[in-house]
Amino acid sequence: MSQFKSHTVESAPEKSKAIIEGAYKAYGVVPGLFAVMAESPEILKAYTKIHELFTATSFDAEELTVVWQTINVEHECHYCVPAHTGIAHSMKVDPSLTEALRNQQPMPNAKLQALHDFTLAVVRQRGNVTEDQLNAFIGAGYGQQQVLEVILGLSQKVISNYVNHIAKTPVDPMFEKFAWNK
Repeated sequence: MSQFKSHTVESAPEKSKAIIEGAYKAYGVVPGLFAVMAESPEILKAYTKIHELFTATSFDAEELTVVWQTINVEHECHYCVPAHTGIAHSMKVDPSLTEALRNQQPMPNAKLQALHDFTLAVVRQRGNVTEDQLNAFIGAGYGQQQVLEVILGLSQKVISNYVNHIAKTPVDPMFEKFAWNK
């Protein structure tokens, strides 16, 4: 199948309607990712629940952005990098941090660099981080809770990044100004 359906409030399967309607009420549009995921109510529910859980972790707005964008850039997600750039702006994250992440440049401080490095290690090594990598993360001021929370963030991004790769989800008009290519 080369063309994935992008659902509207009217066309969404019944079990996806509540989430699609909620997104429409919140944003005035149905985000493309949700429109594609609506075909499978289960993935849409899983994604929105994991998003809710990840944003409730111990990470602040900058740290959430570091985890999300580190993974989005590493996975080369044409949809999520612009979307999370816009989301970071709405969360009042310093644009220089977002640009550093988008352009694979050093983080503005050692603690965020440690989070970036650890997140990359988890992604690239499929969770098989070394003791040195784990100790560097812990030494930067993080703990076991944050190790597990990085994995939660990765779970969310695997869903969205992979869906966007396969469905070739178009970037939403509200995020087009943040278009990105690796």
